[in-house]
Amino acid sequence: MSEVVVIEFDAPEAVEVYNSVNRVLGIDPKSGSGDWPAPLVSHVAGESGDKLIVVEVWESRADQERFMQSRLGPAFHEAKVPQPTRVEWFAKAGEMHRH
Repeated sequence: MSEVVVIEFDAPEAVEVYNSVNRVLGIDPKSGSGDWPAPLVSHVAGESGDKLIVVEVWESRADQERFMQSRLGPAFHEAKVPQPTRVEWFAKAGEMHRH
């Protein structure tokens, strides 16, 4: 069953940090293009000043952990990302997309 992770950051220019990580990863969240990991079902990010929240749905928590070890962790290091203020996992309870 899919799992949902919520990751929050509170840092000056949090959106710029987010954009830096995406450049390192070779992905473009605005267009959806790039080298997204296959087990990632959905990704959305929102900001409010210096706060950034990322909500992702993964096929499994283990898939996200592999991505963190292989690509995301090194990208965080390269972009000098501060520690998240929150990381919380949820069992997926529903889904809706409007296009």
